[in-house]
Amino acid sequence: MQKKPIFVQNANQIITLKGSSEKPLTKEQMNELHIIENSSLWLEDGKIQMVGPHDKLVEQYKDRLHEAEIIDSYGKIILPGLVDPHTHLVYAGSREGEFNMRLNGATYMEIMNNGGGIHATTSKTREACEDELFAQSFRRLNAFLLHGVTTVEAKSGYGLNWETEYKQLKVAKRLNEAHVIDIVSTFMGAHAVPADFKHLEDKFVDFVIEEMLPKVAEENLAEFNDVFCERGVFTPEQSRRILLAGKKYGLIPKLHADEIEPYEGAELAAEVGAISADHLLKASEKGMKAMADKGVIGVLLPGTAFFLMAESANGRKMIDLGVPVALSTDCNPGSSPTCSLPFIMNLACLKMGLTPAEAIVAATINAAHAINRGQEIGSIEIGKKADIVIMDVPNYMQLAYHYGMNHTDTVIKNGKVVVLGGQIQ
Repeated sequence: MQKKPIFVQNANQIITLKGSSEKPLTKEQMNELHIIENSSLWLEDGKIQMVGPHDKLVEQYKDRLHEAEIIDSYGKIILPGLVDPHTHLVYAGSREGEFNMRLNGATYMEIMNNGGGIHATTSKTREACEDELFAQSFRRLNAFLLHGVTTVEAKSGYGLNWETEYKQLKVAKRLNEAHVIDIVSTFMGAHAVPADFKHLEDKFVDFVIEEMLPKVAEENLAEFNDVFCERGVFTPEQSRRILLAGKKYGLIPKLHADEIEPYEGAELAAEVGAISADHLLKASEKGMKAMADKGVIGVLLPGTAFFLMAESANGRKMIDLGVPVALSTDCNPGSSPTCSLPFIMNLACLKMGLTPAEAIVAATINAAHAINRGQEIGSIEIGKKADIVIMDVPNYMQLAYHYGMNHTDTVIKNGKVVVLGGQIQ
């Protein structure tokens, strides 16, 4: 933790998102950024101590300014550190060959059913040692950091056996200790049915429930439990069994839902009390309404649809129905090989109908709530973690307007400057 206080001064805008710590924002609230113009921040002991108009903070801290590290943000904006609530961070290998196959007409499920997709990455991840996985994932975290991301959820799921799932979760734990980005772990033993359980899907579900879940809980390796509920992967009933079993061990349900076709995944997420349902490209209106009624967060992944050349989820409709919406990269080697959450925010505006303000909410405070961290991060309020990103644009609208560009200038994590002038410190 940095001993010197930090005075971040002269910002054109500070996007505070104040008053959003208790629950995610919905409907019209997602356009309310609570901006302070010509503003400054005082950070100390890893926390936000004060935020407000520049002149007010200068007067309040005039006797201590000589103590502080001063960062000038004139002409720039300040946001809460970005939060990515859905990644497959820890894996080995890459799948650029599949990209070429899709360009020639192969579908995602065709590739997967022929030994590619998740199975290809599972094979590479099984072969890689823990140190190799750590080194590759650490580099990915650096890329996230350079794009303004300060907290990342990381799923297992490229093992499909206990040894490799355990290896992935251990690597995520090591990364949380070694990297400045905070890592929140999700167990996803039910990411696919392994080849040796083909036509024995229920037995694999039993294996996940009886063998893997108890070990995850015993060693406190994850906070969440996720399932890929999709035709040809896990049925709603199989998914329900796994998620309810996880709840008995204290693991909060998450769900890959309705990505390829309508499959009642959104409805299931509401039924089991999932914190989020993710993907939702083919979610039914009934499912969306059920999620809205139960407060299930819709984590949307526009990069995945973009990379798979598919129609995006209907983010506009979800927000209008009252679903609290978050955004994520879905960083993975097959369907979304990117660490640029700002680009995902661009895509959400261009492909899902979100406004620039809604995209910011979805990548900060709502994303924080999607990983149960809304009271700690995701908004700029007194007492919260000093996770801050300074973007080199004069107003928040330009983040969406200048698409595909990285405007991250400075990142402060837990009150320490970790990126300055676009360079990791």
